[in-house]
Amino acid sequence: MQISFVGPLVCAGILLVGYYCRAPLIIGVIVSLAFGATALMTLSSLGGSSPLIYTFFAALLVTAVALRRQIWRDLGNVFGKIRAIWVLCSLMLYAIVGAWLFPRLFAGQISVFVQSPTRRGIVEASLAPVSGNITQTGYFVLGGLTTIALCVLLLHEDRIDAIRRGFFLWCGLHAGMGLLDLIGKHAGAGDILRPMRTASYAMLTEVTEGGFWRIAGAQSEASAFGGVSLVCLAFCYVYWRNTKSRLAQALSALLLVLLLLSTSSTAYVGLAILSIPVALSILHSFLSGRIEKGEILIIALLALAAVTALSIALYKEEFFAPFVHLIDSMVLNKASSASGQERLYWNIKSLQAFVDTSGLGVGIGSSRASSWPIAVASQLGLVGGLMMATLSFMVFRGMGSLKRYVDPETNTVVSSVRACALASVVSGSLAGGSSDPGMIFFIALAVISASRARARSERYAAKHDLPLGQPPFAARLLKAPEKLPPVGRATSTLEASRGA
Repeated sequence: MQISFVGPLVCAGILLVGYYCRAPLIIGVIVSLAFGATALMTLSSLGGSSPLIYTFFAALLVTAVALRRQIWRDLGNVFGKIRAIWVLCSLMLYAIVGAWLFPRLFAGQISVFVQSPTRRGIVEASLAPVSGNITQTGYFVLGGLTTIALCVLLLHEDRIDAIRRGFFLWCGLHAGMGLLDLIGKHAGAGDILRPMRTASYAMLTEVTEGGFWRIAGAQSEASAFGGVSLVCLAFCYVYWRNTKSRLAQALSALLLVLLLLSTSSTAYVGLAILSIPVALSILHSFLSGRIEKGEILIIALLALAAVTALSIALYKEEFFAPFVHLIDSMVLNKASSASGQERLYWNIKSLQAFVDTSGLGVGIGSSRASSWPIAVASQLGLVGGLMMATLSFMVFRGMGSLKRYVDPETNTVVSSVRACALASVVSGSLAGGSSDPGMIFFIALAVISASRARARSERYAAKHDLPLGQPPFAARLLKAPEKLPPVGRATSTLEASRGA
């Protein structure tokens, strides 16, 4: 085991910021996601795995919640109010059992793609237990435990402000380090964030595509940076549309520019997919005659960009040649490239593994795919896939009809976090290699589930004309005291029997 010096230093800085914001653990888990290539240590016994710093904060959060004085009562409250936690625990148990059993049950019978233990890269090999079964399962279980721990904290006290601050700090750090990376490369300084990249991944940070520098920020490559930018953009955009926040508006604009300059095909395709509901929303507002200023601003900026591009093209026809070449190589012809063909073959082999195991799966961490849904099917099988689909539906549903029972700020934060999680699902569906949906998904599941549980309590209180925040059991006692056995009647009966 080799300890990294930069990793603990970054963790200390995040803890100081979280302590200043009066929520070091919640903010620490979220903000640490900005450092996607900074590891705490390298575990040589597990094939050189290097846990990123977010695992430290997640483990710290779970430990702190587990040491609470009334933890069993808090857990009973969570499991009693949030049905999604039962599905999550069942999925974690299935993932643990499957990661140990399936690679041994189908050993040597199936061909899969795995990380090479001797060199950096993905190789095709016969199914067998690998170190990824331990590490990937550990990350998955840690994410599930983080969901439970966050539900305990969010049900016990209203901490939605800490969630909001954490997400804005994460988006700001990610955008700031991306901007630094871009400026450093164009200034000739190269990869100025190299000291922060302590993970044992292959770092593709000083690469050009079509004459453009590929932005990596604090991530390991441009594709990862583009995926995170897409997720952060979803959060900031939804928050800006709901609150007209100048900070969210500025971050949205900066993240959009960085995303377009990232030269990431995942980011471009993901942006096109996420633009569909935005366009439909603007069209609905226009047809209903209730178009807002923000929507007018978006239409005006798009029109201005189109007119400007057309004017430049008429003045200097070859100006956009590098951009056209970039889009052509990174998006239009990506599937026919060597990398695209290789990733397509990964997905075909993963689907074949699902069929060859009769829908049981090969176990989490046993294979590598290039799409999150395909990875879920091949690793977790039909049973695990159904449970994952259930959790995904709960995230997709969001607050639903319960949003009227929470304050506007809570509803805005929950909607923004939900959009963030859905963007991460879109990004993972385009290039995700593991069945683990990622920490953002688990955080969003906790925020949405806990907010729905609190909203249900408020709905019950409003329905029965009780004080807001009153627990349902206590509410029933306050609403129908006549059903309780009167103390005086028992005493009178006892005295009457004695007299008789």
